[in-house]
Amino acid sequence: MPLGLNEMAVPRAAILLSLGTAVVLILSTIWLGWAAWSFNANLEASFGPATEAPSIDGRWAWEVDLLFDTCSAREDDWTWPDSLAERDDVFLYPGELRCDWEHQGDGDRASVVIYNRGNESLDLVLEIQGGGVVFSASDEPGDVLNLEGNESRIVEVELLEDLSESDIRISVSHLTVVDAEVLLDVHIFEGTEERDIHINDNDRIEVHYIVWNADTDEQLDEGDLLVTAGDDGAYIYGFGWSAIGLDIDNDRGLIPGIDTGTTHTTLLPPPIAYGNSDGHELQDAWLRFELKVDRAPIS
Repeated sequence: MPLGLNEMAVPRAAILLSLGTAVVLILSTIWLGWAAWSFNANLEASFGPATEAPSIDGRWAWEVDLLFDTCSAREDDWTWPDSLAERDDVFLYPGELRCDWEHQGDGDRASVVIYNRGNESLDLVLEIQGGGVVFSASDEPGDVLNLEGNESRIVEVELLEDLSESDIRISVSHLTVVDAEVLLDVHIFEGTEERDIHINDNDRIEVHYIVWNADTDEQLDEGDLLVTAGDDGAYIYGFGWSAIGLDIDNDRGLIPGIDTGTTHTTLLPPPIAYGNSDGHELQDAWLRFELKVDRAPIS
């Protein structure tokens, strides 16, 4: 035979090559499987095992609303209760909300409330979908929030554009279970009282207020107060945040005879009113506040 080859040399070489390839593929599969297992083990060691989002009676354990008294059922799938205080339910609302936001020019603000209705702590991702609005603290359309059991938190949102009309959606989802989310739809429209100055977090202002029991319409109090917009520890948690979004012109209420301060109405559920004041006569009451800004800070 020429070159020392016989008729079986090439088939034998092909068989050996095929066997070698199969061995390499098997070893590669084993190595990839081990690498994937090792990666998952390291991930679990770093962040803990996969978690389930807490739920109560078939609902995720958190709620979200806009502080303005302008909300209704998001998908018209439930009716507003006759008595909010007498609801025999762990949740504040029967379902998700849709709220209106009447703004008075770009730079206007509003307060969004997230309520943890369960006993477990929550890591939540907040996202604004629709454009033109950001979370004031981060100056971004997204933020991350940690809530302890039964804790409520209020965050400020800011309008970046002078929108005549627009719709946005605020989603609040679990950090590790992305499908676990609660939605808030907000319809934004331009008001008739555009102003130069928009009250925001930490502004010290003077307001006139009237407060009612939201269920009975009984007027509970009326007066004038100095308040720091946002988290003012001198009052119930929701009161200072109710001042967010008031507006006034450059006179700032300092010129006699000129009154340019705007008015709006907010609705405070017990967790951000007197709900944590054991024994208080208004512990279970929902409060409706009408606020008007009379004077604003110079700077």
